[in-house]
Amino acid sequence: MRLVTFTADSETRIGLLKEEGIIDLSQVAPSLPKDMLSFLEGGEDTMNSAAKAAASDTHFSINAVRLECPVPRPPKIVAIGLNYRAHAEETGAEIPVTPVVFTKQSTCACGPLDDVFRPPESDLLDYEGELAIIIGRRCRRVTRDKAPDVIAGYCIMNDVSVRDWQMRGQPMSFTMGKSWDTHGPFGPSLVTADEVGDPNNLQLKTWVNGDLRQDTNTNDLIFDCFELVEFLSTAFTLEPGDVITTGTPSGVAAAMQPPAWLVPGDVIRVEIEKLGYIENRIIQESAEEMIS
Repeated sequence: MRLVTFTADSETRIGLLKEEGIIDLSQVAPSLPKDMLSFLEGGEDTMNSAAKAAASDTHFSINAVRLECPVPRPPKIVAIGLNYRAHAEETGAEIPVTPVVFTKQSTCACGPLDDVFRPPESDLLDYEGELAIIIGRRCRRVTRDKAPDVIAGYCIMNDVSVRDWQMRGQPMSFTMGKSWDTHGPFGPSLVTADEVGDPNNLQLKTWVNGDLRQDTNTNDLIFDCFELVEFLSTAFTLEPGDVITTGTPSGVAAAMQPPAWLVPGDVIRVEIEKLGYIENRIIQESAEEMIS
Protein backbone atom coordinates (compact mmCIF):
# COMPACT_ATOMS: atom_id res chain seq x y z
CA MET A 1 0.00 0.00 0.00
CA ARG A 2 0.89 3.63 -0.46
CA LEU A 3 -0.50 5.52 2.50
CA VAL A 4 -0.82 9.30 2.26
CA THR A 5 -1.89 12.22 4.38
CA PHE A 6 -3.77 14.69 2.21
CA THR A 7 -5.92 17.79 2.46
CA ALA A 8 -9.06 18.25 0.39
CA ASP A 9 -12.06 20.50 0.98
CA SER A 10 -10.18 22.10 3.92
CA GLU A 11 -9.96 18.78 5.78
CA THR A 12 -6.83 16.71 6.34
CA ARG A 13 -7.11 12.92 6.54
CA ILE A 14 -5.39 9.75 5.34
CA GLY A 15 -5.85 7.75 2.18
CA LEU A 16 -4.35 5.32 -0.29
CA LEU A 17 -2.42 6.56 -3.30
CA LYS A 18 -3.19 4.74 -6.54
CA GLU A 19 -2.10 5.44 -10.11
CA GLU A 20 -5.56 6.79 -10.88
CA GLY A 21 -5.92 8.93 -7.76
CA ILE A 22 -6.54 8.78 -4.01
CA ILE A 23 -8.90 6.58 -2.03
CA ASP A 24 -10.28 8.52 0.92
CA LEU A 25 -10.17 6.07 3.83
CA SER A 26 -12.56 8.23 5.85
CA GLN A 27 -15.23 7.35 3.28
CA VAL A 28 -14.58 3.65 2.68
CA ALA A 29 -13.41 2.75 6.19
CA PRO A 30 -14.89 5.41 8.51
CA SER A 31 -13.92 3.49 11.66
CA LEU A 32 -10.22 4.06 10.91
CA PRO A 33 -8.35 7.00 12.46
CA LYS A 34 -8.08 10.04 10.24
CA ASP A 35 -4.49 10.87 11.15
CA MET A 36 -1.44 8.78 10.25
CA LEU A 37 0.06 8.63 13.72
CA SER A 38 -3.09 7.13 15.25
CA PHE A 39 -3.40 4.83 12.24
CA LEU A 40 0.12 3.46 12.73
CA GLU A 41 -0.48 3.02 16.45
CA GLY A 42 -3.38 0.72 15.50
CA GLY A 43 -0.90 -1.82 14.16
CA GLU A 44 -1.98 -4.81 12.10
CA ASP A 45 -5.71 -4.18 12.62
CA THR A 46 -5.67 -0.78 10.94
CA MET A 47 -3.27 -1.95 8.25
CA ASN A 48 -5.53 -4.89 7.39
CA SER A 49 -8.60 -2.64 7.26
CA ALA A 50 -6.82 -0.25 4.92
CA ALA A 51 -5.68 -3.13 2.72
CA LYS A 52 -9.29 -4.25 2.29
CA ALA A 53 -10.18 -0.76 1.09
CA ALA A 54 -7.51 -0.80 -1.60
CA ALA A 55 -9.91 -2.25 -4.16
CA SER A 56 -12.28 0.74 -3.81
CA ASP A 57 -12.71 3.40 -6.46
CA THR A 58 -10.69 6.57 -6.00
CA HIS A 59 -12.34 9.72 -4.67
CA PHE A 60 -9.88 12.40 -5.76
CA SER A 61 -7.42 12.97 -8.56
CA ILE A 62 -3.89 13.77 -7.43
CA ASN A 63 -4.24 17.34 -8.69
CA ALA A 64 -7.38 17.90 -6.58
CA VAL A 65 -5.62 17.46 -3.22
CA ARG A 66 -2.64 18.77 -1.32
CA LEU A 67 -0.25 16.00 -0.34
CA GLU A 68 1.07 16.52 3.18
CA CYS A 69 4.06 14.72 4.67
CA PRO A 70 2.84 11.20 5.53
CA VAL A 71 3.35 11.73 9.29
CA PRO A 72 2.77 15.47 9.78
CA ARG A 73 4.49 15.70 13.19
CA PRO A 74 6.67 12.62 13.70
CA PRO A 75 7.39 11.77 17.33
CA LYS A 76 11.09 11.69 16.40
CA ILE A 77 13.17 12.33 13.31
CA VAL A 78 16.44 10.47 13.83
CA ALA A 79 19.03 11.11 11.14
CA ILE A 80 22.24 9.35 10.17
CA GLY A 81 25.27 11.18 8.83
CA LEU A 82 28.11 10.00 6.58
CA ASN A 83 26.39 6.69 5.83
CA TYR A 84 27.58 6.31 2.24
CA ARG A 85 31.30 5.71 1.79
CA ALA A 86 31.62 8.09 -1.18
CA HIS A 87 29.86 10.88 0.69
CA ALA A 88 32.16 10.49 3.70
CA GLU A 89 35.12 10.63 1.34
CA GLU A 90 33.90 13.76 -0.48
CA THR A 91 33.61 15.59 2.86
CA GLY A 92 37.09 14.52 3.92
CA ALA A 93 35.73 12.60 6.92
CA GLU A 94 36.91 9.25 8.15
CA ILE A 95 34.66 6.27 7.39
CA PRO A 96 32.45 5.82 10.49
CA VAL A 97 32.85 2.64 12.52
CA THR A 98 29.49 3.24 14.23
CA PRO A 99 26.51 5.23 12.93
CA VAL A 100 26.73 9.02 13.22
CA VAL A 101 23.41 9.95 14.83
CA PHE A 102 21.70 13.34 15.18
CA THR A 103 18.14 14.62 15.29
CA LYS A 104 16.06 16.85 13.09
CA GLN A 105 13.36 18.67 15.04
CA SER A 106 9.86 17.52 14.08
CA THR A 107 8.84 21.10 13.19
CA CYS A 108 11.08 20.86 10.10
CA ALA A 109 8.74 18.30 8.50
CA CYS A 110 6.82 19.46 5.44
CA GLY A 111 5.06 17.99 2.45
CA PRO A 112 6.59 16.25 -0.56
CA LEU A 113 5.78 19.14 -2.92
CA ASP A 114 6.01 22.06 -0.47
CA ASP A 115 8.30 25.04 -0.86
CA VAL A 116 11.55 25.03 1.13
CA PHE A 117 12.85 28.23 2.75
CA ARG A 118 16.30 29.67 2.26
CA PRO A 119 16.70 31.55 5.54
CA PRO A 120 17.99 35.12 5.64
CA GLU A 121 20.66 34.01 8.14
CA SER A 122 22.61 31.94 5.59
CA ASP A 123 23.28 31.48 1.89
CA LEU A 124 24.88 28.04 2.37
CA LEU A 125 21.78 25.94 1.69
CA ASP A 126 22.28 22.33 0.58
CA TYR A 127 20.23 19.25 -0.37
CA GLU A 128 20.57 15.62 0.70
CA GLY A 129 18.37 13.01 -0.97
CA GLU A 130 17.73 10.14 1.44
CA LEU A 131 15.77 6.95 2.04
CA ALA A 132 13.65 7.23 5.18
CA ILE A 133 12.28 4.45 7.39
CA ILE A 134 8.92 4.82 9.14
CA ILE A 135 8.56 2.81 12.34
CA GLY A 136 5.27 0.95 12.79
CA ARG A 137 5.56 -0.68 16.23
CA ARG A 138 6.77 0.44 19.63
CA CYS A 139 10.00 -1.44 20.20
CA ARG A 140 13.27 -1.62 22.09
CA ARG A 141 16.44 -3.70 21.59
CA VAL A 142 15.36 -5.06 18.22
CA THR A 143 17.86 -7.42 16.64
CA ARG A 144 18.79 -6.93 13.00
CA ASP A 145 16.87 -10.01 11.86
CA LYS A 146 13.71 -8.76 13.62
CA ALA A 147 14.00 -5.19 12.37
CA PRO A 148 11.71 -5.72 9.34
CA ASP A 149 8.91 -6.63 11.77
CA VAL A 150 8.84 -3.13 13.30
CA ILE A 151 9.06 -1.13 10.07
CA ALA A 152 5.75 0.15 8.68
CA GLY A 153 7.27 1.31 5.43
CA TYR A 154 9.57 3.69 3.60
CA CYS A 155 9.51 7.11 1.98
CA ILE A 156 11.82 9.78 0.56
CA MET A 157 13.30 12.70 2.49
CA ASN A 158 15.41 15.67 1.53
CA ASP A 159 17.61 16.37 4.55
CA VAL A 160 17.97 20.06 3.72
CA SER A 161 21.04 21.51 5.44
CA VAL A 162 22.28 24.96 6.38
CA ARG A 163 25.97 24.18 6.18
CA ASP A 164 27.53 27.06 8.10
CA TRP A 165 25.13 26.53 11.00
CA GLN A 166 25.93 22.81 10.86
CA MET A 167 29.70 23.26 10.78
CA ARG A 168 30.31 26.12 13.18
CA GLY A 169 31.66 25.34 16.61
CA GLN A 170 33.38 22.30 18.02
CA PRO A 171 31.83 19.83 18.06
CA MET A 172 29.71 20.55 15.00
CA SER A 173 25.99 21.18 15.56
CA PHE A 174 24.25 18.90 13.08
CA THR A 175 20.87 19.43 14.76
CA MET A 176 21.03 23.23 14.44
CA GLY A 177 22.12 22.98 10.81
CA LYS A 178 19.39 20.55 9.80
CA SER A 179 16.28 21.49 11.78
CA TRP A 180 15.15 24.76 10.20
CA ASP A 181 11.47 25.07 9.36
CA THR A 182 10.60 23.36 6.02
CA HIS A 183 13.98 21.57 5.93
CA GLY A 184 12.49 18.09 6.17
CA PRO A 185 10.23 17.55 3.16
CA PHE A 186 9.26 13.90 2.89
CA GLY A 187 6.81 11.56 1.20
CA PRO A 188 5.12 11.35 -1.20
CA SER A 189 3.60 8.33 0.56
CA LEU A 190 4.44 5.74 3.16
CA VAL A 191 5.07 2.69 0.99
CA THR A 192 4.53 -0.43 3.05
CA ALA A 193 7.43 -2.82 3.40
CA ASP A 194 5.72 -5.59 1.43
CA GLU A 195 5.71 -3.37 -1.69
CA VAL A 196 9.32 -2.26 -1.32
CA GLY A 197 11.04 -5.60 -0.92
CA ASP A 198 14.69 -5.12 -0.05
CA PRO A 199 15.20 -1.48 1.04
CA ASN A 200 18.94 -1.99 0.89
CA ASN A 201 18.86 -2.29 -2.91
CA LEU A 202 17.04 0.75 -4.27
CA GLN A 203 18.28 3.31 -6.79
CA LEU A 204 18.34 6.90 -5.48
CA LYS A 205 18.66 9.99 -7.67
CA THR A 206 18.61 13.72 -6.94
CA TRP A 207 18.26 16.49 -9.52
CA VAL A 208 18.63 20.26 -9.15
CA ASN A 209 16.91 22.14 -11.97
CA GLY A 210 17.09 18.98 -14.07
CA ASP A 211 20.82 18.45 -13.44
CA LEU A 212 21.50 15.00 -11.98
CA ARG A 213 23.57 15.50 -8.81
CA GLN A 214 23.19 12.22 -6.91
CA ASP A 215 22.89 8.75 -8.45
CA THR A 216 23.57 5.68 -6.34
CA ASN A 217 22.04 2.58 -4.82
CA THR A 218 21.18 2.00 -1.17
CA ASN A 219 23.33 -1.13 -1.32
CA ASP A 220 26.19 1.33 -0.73
CA LEU A 221 24.94 2.20 2.75
CA ILE A 222 27.66 1.64 5.32
CA PHE A 223 25.02 0.71 7.93
CA ASP A 224 21.91 -0.66 6.25
CA CYS A 225 18.29 -0.06 7.28
CA PHE A 226 18.05 -3.04 9.60
CA GLU A 227 21.40 -2.38 11.28
CA LEU A 228 20.23 1.16 12.03
CA VAL A 229 17.03 -0.05 13.69
CA GLU A 230 19.08 -2.44 15.82
CA PHE A 231 21.62 0.23 16.78
CA LEU A 232 19.11 2.96 17.63
CA SER A 233 16.65 0.75 19.50
CA THR A 234 19.45 -0.50 21.74
CA ALA A 235 19.54 2.92 23.38
CA PHE A 236 15.98 4.23 23.17
CA THR A 237 12.44 3.17 22.39
CA LEU A 238 11.29 3.57 18.81
CA GLU A 239 7.61 4.47 18.42
CA PRO A 240 5.03 4.31 15.64
CA GLY A 241 5.55 7.25 13.32
CA ASP A 242 9.22 7.76 14.13
CA VAL A 243 11.27 8.61 11.05
CA ILE A 244 14.82 7.34 10.55
CA THR A 245 16.50 9.04 7.63
CA THR A 246 19.39 6.88 6.54
CA GLY A 247 21.99 9.26 5.10
CA THR A 248 22.83 10.78 1.74
CA PRO A 249 25.16 9.65 -1.06
CA SER A 250 27.86 11.75 -2.67
CA GLY A 251 27.00 14.70 -4.88
CA VAL A 252 25.92 17.35 -2.37
CA ALA A 253 26.33 21.03 -3.22
CA ALA A 254 28.97 21.60 -0.54
CA ALA A 255 31.36 19.15 -2.23
CA MET A 256 31.22 20.77 -5.67
CA GLN A 257 33.99 23.08 -6.87
CA PRO A 258 32.89 25.78 -6.36
CA PRO A 259 30.00 24.83 -4.04
CA ALA A 260 26.65 25.05 -5.83
CA TRP A 261 24.48 26.38 -3.01
CA LEU A 262 20.73 26.40 -3.49
CA VAL A 263 19.15 29.74 -4.38
CA PRO A 264 15.54 30.91 -4.65
CA GLY A 265 13.88 29.41 -7.71
CA ASP A 266 15.89 26.18 -7.65
CA VAL A 267 13.84 22.98 -7.84
CA ILE A 268 15.13 19.82 -6.16
CA ARG A 269 13.70 16.46 -7.13
CA VAL A 270 14.61 13.32 -5.21
CA GLU A 271 13.50 9.98 -6.65
CA ILE A 272 13.89 6.51 -5.15
CA GLU A 273 13.04 3.31 -6.95
CA LYS A 274 9.60 1.95 -5.93
CA LEU A 275 8.86 5.00 -3.75
CA GLY A 276 8.17 7.74 -6.30
CA TYR A 277 9.58 11.25 -5.93
CA ILE A 278 9.42 14.47 -3.96
CA GLU A 279 10.00 17.86 -5.54
CA ASN A 280 10.50 21.15 -3.76
CA ARG A 281 11.16 24.72 -4.85
CA ILE A 282 13.47 27.03 -2.90
CA ILE A 283 11.94 30.34 -1.85
CA GLN A 284 13.46 33.16 0.19
CA GLU A 285 12.23 33.34 3.78
CA SER A 286 11.66 36.76 5.31
CA ALA A 287 13.34 37.81 8.55
CA GLU A 288 10.00 38.78 10.14
CA GLU A 289 9.69 37.82 13.79
CA MET A 290 6.96 35.25 14.46
CA ILE A 291 5.31 34.92 17.88
CA SER A 292 1.97 33.23 18.44
